Amino acid sequence: MRLATIRHQDCTRAARLEGDDYVLLDHSDVGALLASGDDGQGGSVRVPAAGASTAPLVPHPNKIICLGLNYQSHIIEMGRNVPAYPTLFAKYDAALIGARDPIMLPMVSDRVDWEAELGFVVGRPARHVPKDKALDYVAGYTVINDVTVRDYQRRTREFLSGKTFEATTPVGPVLVTPDELGGGEPDLEIRCEVDGEVMQRSRTSDLLFGIADILSYVSEIITLKPGDLIATGTPGGVGDGRDPKVYLKPGQTLVTTIEGIGELRNLCVPETQS
Repeated sequence: MRLATIRHQDCTRAARLEGDDYVLLDHSDVGALLASGDDGQGGSVRVPAAGASTAPLVPHPNKIICLGLNYQSHIIEMGRNVPAYPTLFAKYDAALIGARDPIMLPMVSDRVDWEAELGFVVGRPARHVPKDKALDYVAGYTVINDVTVRDYQRRTREFLSGKTFEATTPVGPVLVTPDELGGGEPDLEIRCEVDGEVMQRSRTSDLLFGIADILSYVSEIITLKPGDLIATGTPGGVGDGRDPKVYLKPGQTLVTTIEGIGELRNLCVPETQS
């Protein structure tokens, strides 16, 4: 199954993708659908997918948990040591945008970088989940770009300030249930392009800590809830790891693709003084 949150008649609705249409469901978004326990099979009103505007997949998750340093190639390019445990940080929901929404480049920085990532969404409450049971708690997978303001990230030892600028993190376009990706840990190509130039290309099977590792570990710390969004980390190829360094500029288009899931396509626009 493929689920999305779409903008419809001045609000958002959870929807199921069927062929060329979205079928509207009786929930405001995918997070609300998962929290309700609904199986996503109902609905009758259809909206053409080609003209639909996708909102952030889960607009207001209870938690957004992200991993840093989770591909060997990225660890090397950033000059860091291989971590013994998952490197966790968080962001707030104001950072989230839809799959075709513009990325707002903050006026306070010109060092905004891309980070293509596999995301997953929690499907049911999870606390102290053993690794061998962890995949049972995954509702499905999505595409994320953890766009990062590098100079703010490095102002302190904590990552948060560079990771949660408003309207910088596209998520979507759909949630793909695990059965559509063969079950188990997904092995999918992940790719990031800037104005058509491939900057990152890897496979999700190269994660240092896999999906089951991550969910089990986080569930030791806090109860995960339906709709919680987890970003699993980025492979090598970020702009900050290049020589010379390269950053996003207004007018560029950032395209993030994961095989079998879909594509984010986001125009970079400058923030304006409100």
